[in-house]
Amino acid sequence: MQGQKLPEQNVSYQSFVVDNSRWQGFNMRAGDIIISTPPKAGTTWTQMICALLVFQKTDLGKGLSEFTPWVDAKTIPIEEVLATYEAQTHRRFIKTHTPLDGLPYSSKANYVVVGRDPRDAFLSMDNHRQNTSPEWLALIAKNAANKKAAAGNAASAKKQTTKKPAAKPADIGQQFETWITAEGPMEEGFDPQKSSLLHHLQSFWAYRHLPNIIFLHYADMKQDLAGEMQRLADFLQIEVPDGLMPELVQAASFASMKQQADIMAPNAHKGIWKENSRFFNKGEIGQWRDVFQPAQIDHYRKVMDKLDPEFVQWVENGTLS
Repeated sequence: MQGQKLPEQNVSYQSFVVDNSRWQGFNMRAGDIIISTPPKAGTTWTQMICALLVFQKTDLGKGLSEFTPWVDAKTIPIEEVLATYEAQTHRRFIKTHTPLDGLPYSSKANYVVVGRDPRDAFLSMDNHRQNTSPEWLALIAKNAANKKAAAGNAASAKKQTTKKPAAKPADIGQQFETWITAEGPMEEGFDPQKSSLLHHLQSFWAYRHLPNIIFLHYADMKQDLAGEMQRLADFLQIEVPDGLMPELVQAASFASMKQQADIMAPNAHKGIWKENSRFFNKGEIGQWRDVFQPAQIDHYRKVMDKLDPEFVQWVENGTLS
């Protein structure tokens, strides 16, 4: 792709939950697998699939998050996150919710982006919020404050870490209208629950011609998990014995991951979730039809009608042609 513009890390993503400046100390390796997804688009599912393809066994020996901590989140001091990745000798698979314009780009790395119908992703996020323990937010604030204080800027730390997301409308339909209308990158102090799924996916869509970026979709993974796992394996140039792939596919199924929620849910061992199994709630396609009113769907369609029809088709239904 000589002569074509490559992605650049030129946007700062700062919020009560995330800080993409934490990537500054990350040393990229050839073959690294960067899993970049909007929240609730199939992140943990994709992490598990990558783990199964890399290790080619179903018993990982420890929790999934211990292999692939979320780089941007303030729940764990960045020094610990970087040390975890530096110590790994296997092919690394790295979790992030940062769009492509906020990530370091390397032509030697592989980027996996995952889409999902925004309406279903929003409902999944609502369940996610309800299942989150209060201790989680306290941990974020503590780690973020410690970092700033160490840099001699305690006053700034207090300002940033005490700015919690604004109160949301009580009606879930109104919440959805606000969320889907969010456009562009997050600003300083931006409410992460209002982050733009569309912006995240569009940041990759502009570079879909690059050979080291692959687009997966939640609907495709639901409908043909074996086919999508093989497609990802081919993209990553990982050979899996024919007799082993069905076993790996079974281990990546929603039912299997829910059954092992205590080791599959992100940082479950740290008490982040009220119920670990609820992290894998329904995993359904089209659940929004039973929730949103016609007014909310009309609002949604007006937002989507402003976008590239091919992009909208993929975001809602999957399967890139």
